[in-house]
Amino acid sequence: MTSKRRYEDGCAAAHALDLVGERWALLIVRELLLGPKRFTDLRVGLPGVSPNVLAQRLRELEDVGVVRRRKLAPPAASRVYELTAWGGELEPVITAMGRWGGRSPLMHHDAAMSVDSLILALRTLFDSHAAQGLGAALVLRLGEDTFHIVVGDGAFEVARGESTRPPDAVIETDTATMNALVWNDRGIAEAQSAGDLVIEGDAEVVGRFLDLFPLPEPAA
Repeated sequence: MTSKRRYEDGCAAAHALDLVGERWALLIVRELLLGPKRFTDLRVGLPGVSPNVLAQRLRELEDVGVVRRRKLAPPAASRVYELTAWGGELEPVITAMGRWGGRSPLMHHDAAMSVDSLILALRTLFDSHAAQGLGAALVLRLGEDTFHIVVGDGAFEVARGESTRPPDAVIETDTATMNALVWNDRGIAEAQSAGDLVIEGDAEVVGRFLDLFPLPEPAA
């Protein structure tokens, strides 16, 4: 088997690319930023990668200290992959790349996204000025994935799992619909009538929430 090509360059950026510059590596990191996942969960988030390539990238990321494996306690007893503390430091790199890439005139904002990439896009594009005066807790259900969200004091917090406080609204939809509602001008009423969106609670809060994530200005 051929060994990985390296830049043999003393620049730390080149060394970083030696570590995480292989195809799929940073997308694996993206999929782990919100918590540990099983191999099968990673396959769902990265449908374009073959099982062999995914396994190889995970081994490489583990070898360099970005990812580690651990076994969950019974009754689950599943093996999961998670970022090390150092691997987690790649989050601002991922979000900065997302913001930079989002300015590309070639970017298709209606393309398919994984659940985690959509959540990270919300985190990246959150506009604290647009959120002034809004204090709300929401639950966002995207298929089998549930996230609790708190917006308050111009800040945005999101994590997996149910809310620890009664939410002002619950949004139940899929990633494609959420993408269209936030970034592609699909209307709430139309999505509801089509059966693609269910809202429980304060619909006004949901409408305000969906406007908090404007796309960056396209690059010239």
